[in-house]
Amino acid sequence: MQATIGGAQSVGAGFAVRLASGDADIRAAQRLRYEVFVDELGGTGPLVDHEARLERDRFDAYFDHLIVTDLAAGDRVVGVYRLLRDDQAARAGQFYSEDEYDLGALRASGRRLLELGRSCLHRDYRGGAALFHLWQGLAAYVQRHRIEVLFGVASFHGTDPARLAQPLSLLHHRHLAPPELRVTSRRYQKMDLVPPDLLDRKSAMLDVPALIRAYLRLGGFVGDGAYVDHAFNTTDICLVMDTNRMNARQKDLYTRQRGARESGA
Repeated sequence: MQATIGGAQSVGAGFAVRLASGDADIRAAQRLRYEVFVDELGGTGPLVDHEARLERDRFDAYFDHLIVTDLAAGDRVVGVYRLLRDDQAARAGQFYSEDEYDLGALRASGRRLLELGRSCLHRDYRGGAALFHLWQGLAAYVQRHRIEVLFGVASFHGTDPARLAQPLSLLHHRHLAPPELRVTSRRYQKMDLVPPDLLDRKSAMLDVPALIRAYLRLGGFVGDGAYVDHAFNTTDICLVMDTNRMNARQKDLYTRQRGARESGA
C-alpha cells in the first residue's frame, strides 16, 4: 500500500485506507463503533443513537476519522481510528481524554500532539491484515502532520480494578511514563495494586488487551492512575508514545510497508 493519507486513499491486499469524507463514511464508522463499544462492551453515552445503532459524541465533528474498508465486501468499513491534532483540539475546546486525564505535561511540552481514540475492528477482522493497514494509515498521517507525541485512552473491559490488579500493576511498575510525559487520572484509581515481587508477569501481560500490548512493543508508556468509566463499562488507562524515543526496530515495525504482523485489537 502507498504511504500517503490526506485526501488520498491507500490500497493493498484487498483493503483500502482513507480519511472519512462525508456523512456516509462517518455514519459507517459510528455504526462499527456501536457494534464494538455498545453491543460487545455494553457502553453508552448521551448522544448514542440506539435506534439507528450509531455510537457518537460531540467530538466527532472535530476528529479526523481514519477508516479501513474491505474492498471484496463492497468497501465495507471494518476498522476505525479517531485522530485529533492539537490544532483541532483548540477548536473543540479540549482533547477528548481531558475529561479523564490531566494532560498538563503534554501541553507544556510544546510538541506536536495527536490524540488517538475509538480504535476498533469488526470482530471478523481481528487477528489479520486489517489492523496492519489501519496502523499503516496512522503512520502515514503522523508523517504528514509531523506529529511528535501520540496519546489516547485505551480500555480494559469491566469496572472492577481488583479483577485487573495484575495487569494494571504490571503497567505501572514496568511502563510508567517519564515525568515529562506523565499524564494523571482526574478520578484517580491507583494502578500499583500488587507489589513487583508478587507479579505474575507472563499471566499479567496476557491479560493486557492486544492493542495496548502493541503500543508497548512500540515503546509506549502509561500515565499515572487508571480511570473507571462506568458509562462505557471500562477501566481506562492513558497511553503515551514519543516518536523520538522509538528505536530503529520499533520505527521499522511502525512504518514498514509490507507484511502484516500485528495481532487484532
